[in-house]
Amino acid sequence: MQTRKLGNLGLEVSAIGYGCMGLDFGYGPPTDRKQAIAQIRAAFDAGVTLFDTAEVYGPYTNEELVGEALQPFKGKVTIATKFGFDLTPAMTVTPGPRGVNSHPDNIRKVCDESLRRLRLDCLDLFYQHRVDPKIPIEDVAGTVADLIKEGKVKYFGMSEAGAATIRRAHAIYPVTALQSEYSLWTREIEAEILPMVQELGIGLVAFSPLGRGYLAGKIDETARFATGDIRAGQPRFTPEAIIANRPMVDLLTHIAAEKQATPAQIALAWVMARKPWIVPIPGTTQPHHLAENMGALDVTLNADDMARMETAIADITIMGGRYTAAQQATVGL
Repeated sequence: MQTRKLGNLGLEVSAIGYGCMGLDFGYGPPTDRKQAIAQIRAAFDAGVTLFDTAEVYGPYTNEELVGEALQPFKGKVTIATKFGFDLTPAMTVTPGPRGVNSHPDNIRKVCDESLRRLRLDCLDLFYQHRVDPKIPIEDVAGTVADLIKEGKVKYFGMSEAGAATIRRAHAIYPVTALQSEYSLWTREIEAEILPMVQELGIGLVAFSPLGRGYLAGKIDETARFATGDIRAGQPRFTPEAIIANRPMVDLLTHIAAEKQATPAQIALAWVMARKPWIVPIPGTTQPHHLAENMGALDVTLNADDMARMETAIADITIMGGRYTAAQQATVGL
């Protein structure tokens, strides 16, 4: 397995990670538990060493699943989890956008509970899931730094944060990884965030590198999303947007034919070709899609390929935001 370094403190992970969220949260009914465990272990067998989860996924159930699945491989994998959402009892049963909570006491509470659910003695990578505007980021970074000193956390990460906030946090304790959505149809971070994390030596973990499945070319305007599937309410997954954004899939299909690959593999190869410190974390519930995703490591996009794709992309306008307005309100603070 090819590996990549995240940050400057020694974290090295597989070049492609595995996003565990969709196994039981966010994309419809949960996968059968035995099948989900088998899928996670198949990813490990394929060479994946970075597995991503969060307390909010479920809530809680995804961490429990990941903890059980990866317990036999303790010390051989990097498990990333996250704090920062408000999971009061009322919010655990209410669908829709959640509030944020990065109070130091809550960070400590989440750390201890995540350790228990994940069956770990130390969290490998602990992200702030969303910035909490009520809590100075210096207090957040300082709290995680204390947890690192106490041996409960190894590396500090942030998710969907803005450049100024990342700089302030990094000044208190080095940020090892930023997790943000990044793909061929979600490139907002290129203007300011990517140059900044390169300057500071922060790795990027790219979630939804396949555009929540759209860039794999299997979703058309007839798609009907199951109850609990986050795409059902997202602007890019209306029938009109699905049709309007088809040129991006057509481009991927064309390049895939040239490379004897699939559109999903080209989409993942493009993300990895952008920078050597970017690690995509596609998630899937299907063994054949897992194998397909790992096949992206065998796809080479050279400078000419990337330039040709960039020229074609310049003529493509993406319809629809990636989030609803309420969801977007917590991003980039």
